Amino acid sequence: MLAWHDIDTVLLDMDGTLLDLNFDNHFWQEFVPLHYGDLHGLTLDDAKQTLAPRFKATEGKLAWYCLDYWSKELNLDIAGLKQDVADLIAVHPHVVEFLDAVRATGRRLMLVTNSHRDSLSLKMERTCLYRYFDDIVSSHDYGLAKEQDGFWQILQDHYRFEKQRTLLVDDSLAVLHSAQSFGIGHLVSISKPDSQRPVRQIEAFPAVEDFRWLMTGL
Repeated sequence: MLAWHDIDTVLLDMDGTLLDLNFDNHFWQEFVPLHYGDLHGLTLDDAKQTLAPRFKATEGKLAWYCLDYWSKELNLDIAGLKQDVADLIAVHPHVVEFLDAVRATGRRLMLVTNSHRDSLSLKMERTCLYRYFDDIVSSHDYGLAKEQDGFWQILQDHYRFEKQRTLLVDDSLAVLHSAQSFGIGHLVSISKPDSQRPVRQIEAFPAVEDFRWLMTGL
């Protein structure tokens, strides 16, 4: 149970936290390789093998999340391709219930995502979750991914939250470790970011499978 009496600001990740990561996993692991293979005359398996090390090399960096970067690198309209599979964008169960409950308490509620602004706009348009947040921040605005040194300091400089009285919920362990190093006081991971994959066993941080588990005491 969270110590809600010690929390004034709630920072929430988007992909894998509020939204089902199945959309992004399918897009990058199946849909992009399919179109890349068509462009270069490769089978799907060969395209996956070609792209895997290129994706791996950008993990934890802003480029991994940048649609403009990958459009140029792969000679594909990445933003347009996302529109083609937008029906897969889905909100995790009980997220809206949780957002309503937090809003009702008057706490500051912020969306803080590594998502590129084009992808962010598409997902907000499809889900209408934007209406719950006091602020929506893309790490692209700062030129640093949430995992990178300096991101959280820039965020605090802009929004003046008290880090010891702040909750961050995120599915990325790298992001949570970065926030922990900065001094964010309350950290929670998501154990099932992708509805089509098994629950993850997480030991480094408290982990929840859905947002009902965070509402006790709220």
